[in-house]
Amino acid sequence: MTPEAFQARTGASDSAMADLHDFQARLTRMNAVMNLVGPDSLPDFWNRHAWDSAQLFHVKPGAVTWADLGAGAGFPGLILAILLKGRAGAHVWLVESLAKRCRFLECIVDELGLPATVVNGRAEDQRLKVEVVTARAVAPMERLLGYAQPYIAAGGQGLFLKGQRVEDELLQARKSWHFEAELLPSASDERGRLVLVRSLRRVR
Repeated sequence: MTPEAFQARTGASDSAMADLHDFQARLTRMNAVMNLVGPDSLPDFWNRHAWDSAQLFHVKPGAVTWADLGAGAGFPGLILAILLKGRAGAHVWLVESLAKRCRFLECIVDELGLPATVVNGRAEDQRLKVEVVTARAVAPMERLLGYAQPYIAAGGQGLFLKGQRVEDELLQARKSWHFEAELLPSASDERGRLVLVRSLRRVR
């Protein structure tokens, strides 16, 4: 995918595209020393990272408050924050347990003036009220639901980016959790799925 195709699909403003190009350049530089993403994925930044993250808005277009668990290199959280910049009430919480990744995220947030806060801590220990809690490549569904439970209990919904083994993960997760889940196709990878979780409680 080209930047032009990304802008056409998302309706991103020219200022958002400038921020995305800046983020891409900083990520490329820092990845050489921090190993934030697989280096082979960087040439496909616009589809594999930017569009993969931005597609979440197609499911929750009106949501302005998000929490990204295990934010890592900023996918999907930084992409969401860039596209939400300037929207009333918008805020993204970037929850990450590794301090060095938090420093990278804070640098991007500060330099681009994004509506986001970096939280250095364990996802399940936070008490943040958001409309949507999300994550990408963090953990199998059984553990991921444990991380997301406080956010969903506070009234949010889960919307997670997962791979082709997600149905097996959901079967395993149902041994520990009661939940309502809807599987949606990924727009960035035909093998991927989006998992929308609307309710969640632990099996007793």
